[in-house]
Order: sequence, then C-alpha cells, then structure tokens
Amino acid sequence: MGQRWLRRFSAAGIGLISLVAGGLITTPASASTLSRSGHVVGSAVSDNFWLATPSGSIMDYGVPSYGSPSGPLNRPIVSAVTTSDQRGYWMVASDGGIFSYGDSHFYGSTGNIQLNRPIVGLAATPDQRGYWMVASDGGIFSYGDATFHGSTGSLVLNQPIVGMAPTPDGKGYWLVASDGGIFSFGDATFYGSTGNLRLQQPIVAMTSTPDGRGYWMVASDGGVFSFGDGTFHGSAAGTTGEPVQKLVRTGSGRGYWIVQQNGNANAYGDATSQSPPTMALLLAPTTPGDKAVLFAFRQLGKPYIWGGNGPVGYDCSGLTLASWIHGAGLGFARVANDQYHTTGVPVSMTDLQAGDLVFWGHSQTDWTQVYHTALYVGGNRIVESTGNHVQLNALGQWGTGDLMPNGRRP
Repeated sequence: MGQRWLRRFSAAGIGLISLVAGGLITTPASASTLSRSGHVVGSAVSDNFWLATPSGSIMDYGVPSYGSPSGPLNRPIVSAVTTSDQRGYWMVASDGGIFSYGDSHFYGSTGNIQLNRPIVGLAATPDQRGYWMVASDGGIFSYGDATFHGSTGSLVLNQPIVGMAPTPDGKGYWLVASDGGIFSFGDATFYGSTGNLRLQQPIVAMTSTPDGRGYWMVASDGGVFSFGDGTFHGSAAGTTGEPVQKLVRTGSGRGYWIVQQNGNANAYGDATSQSPPTMALLLAPTTPGDKAVLFAFRQLGKPYIWGGNGPVGYDCSGLTLASWIHGAGLGFARVANDQYHTTGVPVSMTDLQAGDLVFWGHSQTDWTQVYHTALYVGGNRIVESTGNHVQLNALGQWGTGDLMPNGRRP
C-alpha cells in the first residue's frame, strides 16, 4: 500500500539535507563553495543522445536514427526514455500516447482514455518488458510486466508529481513531486524528502541508488538532494545554463551526471572519469533561445539560398535571424559580421546555451572578417545553412582555427 510521505522526514534524511542541499534557500551552496570542496567540475558534453521536441521530432546526435512520429500529434511529447541497452527509446505524450522506436516495444497507452491529469513521465521495468506512466496527480498506468503497486490519484497533493523511479527489482516505485515530496509504493522504502523545505527551484527528477536503499533528487537548477545510501558528490546549483532535466547515476552509484535538456552534462564522483551513457532528452521551450532552436529544427533540409530569409530557403545569417524573429520575437542585424559585432551580449564558448549565435572569421580579432554564423543547439551541435541546405552539424566540424572567440546571446 502506498504511503503519503510528503511531510515526513527521517532523522538521517534531515542531517543529510543540512549538509548537501544545493538548492535550498536555508542553506545555499554556491558554485564557488562547492569548487573549494572539490565537487564542481567542468561541463562535459554528452555526445551521444537523442533530442526530442514537443512536436515529436527526433535529432540524433552521434547515435543511430530510429525514427519519429509522422504527422501532427494530438498532444505534445513530455518525456523520452531510452531502453537499458540504449538501442531504442520511447516517447510519451501528455495524453499517454506511446511512440516506440529501435528495440523498445509498445505495450499499451492511454491515448484513447480521458485522463484526469496529463501524463508527465514514463519508467521502464528492469527487464524492459513493460512500463509505467505517471500523471501529474500521481495516477499510475501499468503495461506489459509492469505491476501496479499504488498511486496518489485519490489524494490532494500540495504540488504536482513530476516523475517516478522504479526500485531495482521492479517490485515498487517512488513518485516525486515538484516540492520534493516522496511517495513510496510496493517495496520502495521512504528515506526522506524536501516536502517541508523551501526550494530555490522545483524538483524535476529522481534516481535510485543501485541497491534501492537510497535516492537522489535534482532540481531544475541542478541542486542535488541525497537520501539513504545516496551519497552526495556535488551540485550544479547556482550555475547558469539550460534547465536540468535528469540525474543519471554511474553503474557503481559512486557518481552521477547532472544533465541539462540540451545534452550538457556535469560529472561528479566517479562520473568524472567516464563518458555519459546514451540517453534521450526533451528540449522543452523554456527560454527564448530554446524557441529559436525549435524554429531552426523545422527548417532542416531547406535549401541554401544566398541572401535567403525564408521560408523557402536561407543563407547562414538569414537562418539565425529568422530563427530568433519567428521563434522568439526578437530581431537584430542581418549579416554575419554585424551580428557578431552588435547582437545581444558576448558569451564565452564554454558557456553556450541553446539559441546562442556562433561565428567563424578570417581573423579572430577583427569583427569585419566574420564570414559565417550558426545557431548553437546544445551537445556541441549547431544548426546552420551551409553547402546546399540547412543542416545539423558538429560545432567543431571545421576545427577551431576560424572559430571566433565568443558567441553572442540575443
């Protein structure tokens, strides 16, 4: 039977929070403080991932292309999840419609059911032969060999459910609310929550330890909260960048990656000596730059046209300008060198966010020598109009010799 733990804490859980809660106003942990303690490291990039959009498009970054829905969707995609062998993925829409690709299998959906609240997440069973879907009210829908262990669908919650995590044996699961309230069902054990604390940013995801005797929660700013035998290895709270979407642990559980929605991943613990696993992410339009990127994605494949401003085709600066005008309602200079000289504010190439403009020039100290621009989309990838069409390419495809020393953020 499920237990409502939204306002309960274990003594051990309270002690852990006071030490490691990177997202709390009561005990803020700045990036500089964590750096001195050896926790914060440089931003790694997950080069191998699928990036889904709310419309169901899939961008494959260093991974095989398995497909995406054809035609318009009834409801937007809200989550994307890889299979355990990372050779496929599921996408789930807010109405519970399921789209399976690669070696993932379809076991059922709520696409034809009238839901009380929208679906917010999906979790696969350990053997990948089933899955659970969770709605924002904590309603659980189980398919395949996923067993129903309980839900919060009949409870009045303080904050909506944002995700779930199964226990290692699949005989239980935890639900997590945006305030960090934890609800445990089946053989899932409650180890603590942040339900009584005031957070700087909402919780967005949780992950269990390998033995299921603890878990981590992560907030949208990268603040990490650890409970049970989940060891705190560091936090990204207080840093800038795209919203955090997932916390992915290493196989040993002695480290994790804090993953932003554009594929940038900060490594902690023993994750610093490893590459992030292949994963599926969802680019939700939370910033003007995200909206510019989503517009640029829709232009992929259109022809390169010198002086082109769309919609038929674009040149390089025509694409970046159109993406910001139509995606985010913001205009700036038309040609590449003027964009580099006057658009927005300069940003370090190590701090690029989705939608930032990047440039190439014959001289790295003379803005008049800039000859090409592109839109940074995350994961060291860009959308650019070059050759004969609009393409999704690697930022470093031509090396770094002509890459200008900073980008621009409109």
